[in-house]
Parts: sequence; C-alpha cells; structure tokens
Amino acid sequence: MEEKRYWIGESSPDHYAAFRGTFVLESACDVTIRLFGVSWYLAFLDGEEFAEGPHRFAPNAPEYSEIRVHLSAGRHILASIVHAEGVVTRIIQDVKPFYAAELESGGKRIAVSWKACPLCGYSSQVHRVNPQLGWIEWCDTREQPYGFTQPAFDDSAWSEPEEVKTDVPVLLPPQLKAVGSIPAEVKEIGRGELCDIFGYQTDDPSAVFSLRGRKGEYPADGIWIRYDLQKVRLFRFRLILKAPAGTIVQVAYSEYLTVGKVMPFITLSAGSSCNLDHYILRGGRQTVFNVTPRGGRFVEFHILGDPSEIRVIKAEFLDRTYYGKPVGEFRCGEALLETIWSTGVETLRSCAEDAVIDNPTRERGEWTGDVISVGMAIAGAAYGDFALIREGLRHSALCASPEGLIAGLCPGGVGYLSTYALQWVSACVEYYENTGDVAFLEEMYPHAEKNLDYFRARWSDKRVSSDIYWDFVDWGYVTNDGPSDMAVNLHLLNALVSMLRWQKILHREGIWKEFEKEVRVVCAAYLAQRKGDWKTIGLHRSVLALGCGFFEGEEKKQCLEFVKKHYLSCFPNDPEAPRLGAPNKNNPQLITPYFSHYAFPFLWKNGEGDFVLGQYRTCWGWMLEEGRTTWLEVFDERWSHCHQWSGCPTWQLSSYVLGLRRRYDLAPQTFEFVWKKTSLPFACGKIPIDLANSISVEWKTEENQLQYFLKPTCEIFVLIGGKEERVGTEGKYFNLEI
Repeated sequence: MEEKRYWIGESSPDHYAAFRGTFVLESACDVTIRLFGVSWYLAFLDGEEFAEGPHRFAPNAPEYSEIRVHLSAGRHILASIVHAEGVVTRIIQDVKPFYAAELESGGKRIAVSWKACPLCGYSSQVHRVNPQLGWIEWCDTREQPYGFTQPAFDDSAWSEPEEVKTDVPVLLPPQLKAVGSIPAEVKEIGRGELCDIFGYQTDDPSAVFSLRGRKGEYPADGIWIRYDLQKVRLFRFRLILKAPAGTIVQVAYSEYLTVGKVMPFITLSAGSSCNLDHYILRGGRQTVFNVTPRGGRFVEFHILGDPSEIRVIKAEFLDRTYYGKPVGEFRCGEALLETIWSTGVETLRSCAEDAVIDNPTRERGEWTGDVISVGMAIAGAAYGDFALIREGLRHSALCASPEGLIAGLCPGGVGYLSTYALQWVSACVEYYENTGDVAFLEEMYPHAEKNLDYFRARWSDKRVSSDIYWDFVDWGYVTNDGPSDMAVNLHLLNALVSMLRWQKILHREGIWKEFEKEVRVVCAAYLAQRKGDWKTIGLHRSVLALGCGFFEGEEKKQCLEFVKKHYLSCFPNDPEAPRLGAPNKNNPQLITPYFSHYAFPFLWKNGEGDFVLGQYRTCWGWMLEEGRTTWLEVFDERWSHCHQWSGCPTWQLSSYVLGLRRRYDLAPQTFEFVWKKTSLPFACGKIPIDLANSISVEWKTEENQLQYFLKPTCEIFVLIGGKEERVGTEGKYFNLEI
C-alpha cells in the first residue's frame, strides 16, 4: 500500500481526529478501499459504519484492512474517527498516530480530496480503562462537528491534513478477513431513577458511578437502565435517545453483577480500573456510541438530567467477533454435555477478534499460550478455520526477544514466557497437522532454531538455568525441589521432540537430536529417583512426562490413577478443597481448566472416557452455575468470567466422542478415526472441513458393535480400521467391533 500518511492536531496521548475524504465516480463500479489508522479508527462510508481497525500487528509487519464495495456513480464520502492512544496496550505499541486510505477500481487509483479536524470534544487522559488497555471516552458532543460522517456535511472550514513521517514500515496486505460487527441479542433487566452521592465526576469515575443511589434516597438526578448481553463479549453500543442539551450519559460495563449492579471495576488488572465511558449530549434526538470496543456481559446506562425530559428510544449492541455461527455441532442426548460443548464455542467467539485473545474485558491480549492450546483445538472443532492461529504463531515469532526467544505475549506490551516459547514449537507442528501448510513450517523454521538456541545456551549442569524468562506452567502450580523446574525441562524435551519431527517434514539436518537425548536423560533420572512417588512428582510433571513417553505398562496405569485421584481431591470435585482465589494462591491440591487440555487426552486414550465425562459434568457444570454462559479463567469466580483456554471439553467431545481428528499433514481432507468408548449410547454432530463444508457424524453402539456413519459435503479420506477409506458425499457406514 503506497499511501500518504496524515494527521492533524495534537499527537500526544488520548487525542482524536476526524478525516473526510471526498471522491467522485463517473459510473457505478466495484471499489477496493484500503485503510489503516493508529491507534484505532472507526470508518464510515456515506454516513454508514463499515470498518474498524487496525488489525494488531508486529512492529515490522503492519497490515492494512481491505474492503470491497459496489458504489453508484456520483459523489461519495469516506469519513473516519481516529484515536491516538499514545500508550502501550496489550493490543498495540505506542505508535505515532496517522491515518492512511487508498481507493481503487479496476486497477486504477481513485483521487480523494482530504479534509481533517481535531475532535476537541474529547477530554484527554481522564482515566485508563486499566493498565492493559487504553483510555476511557469522555466526550462533550456539543463540541463535536455534528454530522461530519454524512455526505451533506459542510467541511469547507476544515483544514487539509498534514502529511507526517512515521516509523511504521510499508503497510502489507491483510492476512485476515475483516472482523465481524454483529448485532447482539440483549435483554433489558431493570430501570429506574437514580441520585448522585459522590463527586466530583472526574475525581474517581468508577466510584462516582458505583455509589449512585436509587430512587428515594435523595431527589432524582436522572435514570438508569441495565442490560444483559447474554454472555461476556467484546462490543460497541449505540444509544438513541432524546434529552436536553447538557444531559450526561455514563455507561459502565462488567462481566457480572455486584450486589445486583454493574460495577465498572476489572478484577486482576494490576492497577486502577475504570470500565466506563462518559458523554455530554448536545440536545434533541441523538445517537451516542463508543468508538473503541469494550468488554463485559452487563451494561448499565446512567443518564443524568431531568427524568421527565429523557426518552430512551433504542439501545443496540454490536458484537466484535471473528467467528460467526459454528460449522461444527455436537449432540448426545444429554443437555449438560451439549451445553458444555457449545459454551466452549461461544467463549472462543467472545475471545476472537483480530486475534485469539485471553479475555475481552481485562486486556484483549494475544497470549501465545491461549493461541497454541485450546484456541487452536476449538477453532478446528467448531470452524475448521485456522487463520487466527496462523497469525498468532507468526506474531509470536516476529516479536521474539533479542536472544531469539519466541514472544509469550504480543504484539502490544510484549512479554516473554519460556514455557510458551517451548510450546510454540509443538504448536507449529500441530498447526501443520490441521492444515497441511508446509510453507508455514518453512517460514517459521529459522525462528524455531533461534528459539531453541536460547535454551541450549542456558542448559548447564544437566538442567535449564533458572535465569530464564517467566517459566509459567499453570496457575497454582508448585515447583519441585532443586535448582531447576522439572516441568520446564519436560516442556523443553517435548519441544525438541517436535523439532525433530519438524526437521523430518522439511528434510532438514540439525543438531537437535543430541540435545534431545541429553535432556531426556536428565528428565528420566528425575523420574527414576522418585519412582512411584506420584505426590512428589505432582500432577503437572506427571502429565508432561506422559506426553514425553516416559511411563509404560503398570507404571502408566499408576500414573493415570494418580491423575484421577488428584482431580477428585480438588475443587470443585471436593467443595472443601483449597481454592485458587488469586494468582498467588499456589497449592499442590489444585486443578485448572487450562491444564486439563493436556491431562485429559491421556485419560481418553486409555479407556477413562467416562471419568473425563464425569469431570465435565462436575467441574464445567459448576462453572455454568448462577447463569454463567462463558467459561471462567480458573475454577474460581473471582477471576475473569470469559477465558477460551478453559474450553477443552469442546474439542475433546468432537474428537473422542464424534471420533475424528484432522490429519492434513498426510493429505488434504484427511481425518483419523480416534473414537473412544464411553457409556454414551449414541452421538451425532458435525466435524468442520472448512467454513463451507463439514462431515455429518452419527453413531450408536449395540453390545460390542459400533455402527458409525459419515456423510461429508465433499470427498474426504478417513484412516479407520487400519486402512484409508474414501468417503463421498453419498456417505458411508462402518460396523466396527469395540
């Protein structure tokens, strides 16, 4: 994109600017519009919202957005609001603000005349949403240019924008489709009159909002309206109302209600939080909206003014999500398991925008561990679309540390986790299994070598040095005695095993075989010294060792029995067991939804499917209590209420109950039969091939026979019964002994 870069007004933190581009088409035609703006933009075409962005980007690989539209002959207006945040967030680095747009039709550039104006109605730096996100919106709409997004607006008094130089390199074509903006189904759950109790408005906006009283305590200062968005999500609102000039609209967002109200605080923010926005009305009928999306399930409007003169006409909420309706399905005749499957999908949808993020409310961060684990697996089970996963893996590589360590958090507020960097290696190979994208393995191979070089340089005295970046294993995890965390050594071993496979796929030679042997000897010695002492080895190290192939025969059975016993001893299986109430509440008697992604497959593959189903019913069933519709971050409601990494039951039900696993590493549209026997007598559903195609699966058991039927919408190949079977669109039955 060979664009000019524009700005107007101040470029200091938390300033807004408006841009209007006028262009004329001689005839109706298809137009390609390429856009970019930092830190954030909201774009309108002829007065209608049509784009927002940018997609988050690694500093050396920014990507523009591209939208194709059909336009009539005549004059058109492309207008945008651009916000210069001027701070590092989880989404973007502190980048000098600019706006760029390019239009073409039929390969020819369309001339655009640009005007711009600072948006002085926004007060600057009133409060951060929290330390991970940008600024709240505090806007006096009386000071804004009314109707500037509309074609009829007179911009003759506006200036031409200033062309600016920035450090952002050439803008690259987008790797992702546009993120969806989908109307959300909402429910009004309360309204009434309110009174102000605490001031001033800007002293502590969260306190001012939270301490407002209800009708009867003092004379009414306005009205309140509360909405339930049915699940935690990332969204923007539009409120249409009629009220006198000077009326204030404050809107707060939260993941759950506290004493029946929306409190605009975000837990575990590592600093002050203020999840609200504030607008002063110009008077008359007006549409108020936020420019930057917010996260939460519950929304509460406080409209301050004479209640008799305030008329709310309509409230709308637009869901920002990459994924639409799932292609995959799961049914087994048990409502709880079916709800658990779909909750995993809905939580992923809430945590998928221009990246797979950890949470839509607290930080919107692209943590590598969220992308490479459950996120990839649910994307396969629900959509067969791995574009976000590919982009996340690339971001992690492009944001590597100077020593070559793959980033654990990026591209905004980059952070490094040694364990996530190791898991990244295995995840790249898993991505290849899901897609067959060998070009991606070629592209990432140099990054993988530098990543493992980081650990080889820190391997001494038969261990990984403790002087490495954050060695996160799990929340609540308790390390072993000794100078080196054995879970990290096991993660390293697993990464080296994956690297050897990676080399084999690409027909590369390397040095990693000897390193793998050395690390394996160290891990084996640790396990041999504690043979049978499963409590000392612990859940995490036991599971990671299973993944590295350490236990066989009777020892493997003992390990699996220990894993089961450990789960049953922990909350929520045991209501009296210790709780993971905060990140510092480490305790060996804990389990997490996240690590179950790694632990449960070994139980599934070794005849313990019914035990795992019981864990879904008990532990994930507990998370659904009190009307929750997205997964908690851990088995404790004091953490985030929307974390897709807690959704492992979704992909496991699709894989082990419906019975198919993607094996595109072997050939396109190839699946492996991985069905496991449980007490469920039947199940049916769909396994995605891609966003347009799927495999209908239906099975039932009778005595020792499995009657298994597949009907795809296009030809597939299935590895089943020891051979490869072609299955056409007519479908195919398999009768298998079990």
